[in-house]
Amino acid sequence: MSKSTIAINGEEREITLPLSLGELIKQNNVSQPDMVSIQVNGEFVFRERFDDTPVNEGDEIDFLYFMGGGR
Repeated sequence: MSKSTIAINGEEREITLPLSLGELIKQNNVSQPDMVSIQVNGEFVFRERFDDTPVNEGDEIDFLYFMGGGR
């Protein structure tokens, strides 16, 4: 295990690797985890890949929620 730095929604965080996106969601207490979309370094990751997609040193990760509405 090693300490690494990543950015989550633009904020630098220190984490311990190895870690998957699924584990990162749990560690960060992401609200509505079934509704979140994730981008890693600008690329969307399919929800079914969260548990087997590794987080790497220097990754820029964004938790995104798409809201519907309007007329």
